[in-house]
Amino acid sequence: MRGSVTVWMNAAPEVVWDVVSDVTRIGEFSPETFEAEWADGATGPVLGAHFRGHVKRNGIGPTYWSSCKVTACEPGSEFGFAVYAAGTRANNWHYRLEPRDGGTEVTESFELGTHPAFRVYAVLFGRARRRTNERGMRQTLERIKSVVEHEPRPTS
Repeated sequence: MRGSVTVWMNAAPEVVWDVVSDVTRIGEFSPETFEAEWADGATGPVLGAHFRGHVKRNGIGPTYWSSCKVTACEPGSEFGFAVYAAGTRANNWHYRLEPRDGGTEVTESFELGTHPAFRVYAVLFGRARRRTNERGMRQTLERIKSVVEHEPRPTS
């Protein structure tokens, strides 16, 4: 199961990347993950860095911490991370940034893990969860857009 949402933002890719790659700000944007912190000695976005996110599923519960690992980290271009459950990759979230029309086209996507339990979940609840995720991604991107369009732009 996978899905994606794209929103154009009137901000440079570097400005957007600085926001989406700062996991400590996720609570400002996500309707489900209300905080995150770097873990295992990580202090910022680098490939392979670990962090954990505090999630309130569907915005109502249950509430739990999830372990995450940065899987894509190209400043100004892409940022992605895997979410783990019981040591297995449960989901992968990804942001792709492309310069477009003086701003940045930002695509947020998700892809559910391939473990058999996740395939069963996708069959039983996939349509509803995809819609929930797509609504959440749009909400996240619109909130990021609001912030990056009002933050100072870097000067050359």
